[in-house]
Amino acid sequence: MKINLKKELIGHIILIVSLLICLWPIVFLVSASLKDLNQIFQYPLNPLPENPTLSNYFTVLDRFPIFQFTGNTFFIAITVTIFKIITSLLAGFGFVYYRFKGRELLFNSMVLTFFIPMSVLIMPNYLLISSLGLLDTPYGVILVEIVDGMGIYLMHQTMRSIPKSIYECAILEGASPLYILWHIILPLVRPSVISISIMFFINAWNEYFWPLLILKSKTEYTLALALPMFISAEGGSEWGLAMALAVLTSILPFILFIICQKYILNTFIQSGVKG
Repeated sequence: MKINLKKELIGHIILIVSLLICLWPIVFLVSASLKDLNQIFQYPLNPLPENPTLSNYFTVLDRFPIFQFTGNTFFIAITVTIFKIITSLLAGFGFVYYRFKGRELLFNSMVLTFFIPMSVLIMPNYLLISSLGLLDTPYGVILVEIVDGMGIYLMHQTMRSIPKSIYECAILEGASPLYILWHIILPLVRPSVISISIMFFINAWNEYFWPLLILKSKTEYTLALALPMFISAEGGSEWGLAMALAVLTSILPFILFIICQKYILNTFIQSGVKG
């Protein structure tokens, strides 16, 4: 009994320490956004602001086209999410319910794409976007992100948990594959679709490196690209403004994750257990 209590205590201590490590950057970010520049770099470091102020937030909203950056980010994120969900649903459905030559090879090849470093794909993707004349446009950012191997894999694993007799009965009744997908399969996998959509949206919302390569005009900037504008500002880095913008940028993904975390966790559990 004592051994079990010790193990449980150690486990709780590890969890608490891990939680504090994960929360510290968030606490520092929010705290720094409420401080002036002198307080941010004071020593010893005070995790809480002595005289909280919202001046950094008002300055960000006043000096920079924050709503334009938000609109650009939202357009790219929602478009990428829609296309990824469509391709993931169709590909997952095809891999589960269709039999064709090379199916396993194609699926395994798709899984292997998880392990390809992004740096390997940068040059061919950039040359493709350049040849299509899509540099410095949001469509250049969107085009290379409309298919996601992880999304296809998760939808495949989720659909595998559905009895194939449902699909076979629908075929015998004369239903078309698209009708089956939309009216039968989709309602059954809706929780997974919601969670995968949230993950796609958050990833696209936070994307930095690829938009940095494609978008050159500040009028096309996303929120992630706007952050370095404060760090490399003339007259010195404006860390308080950068922290305030980082907090504003994180609000929507944070809210979405809190609301849908149950669906996200269940999707990964199902894909692991039932796959």
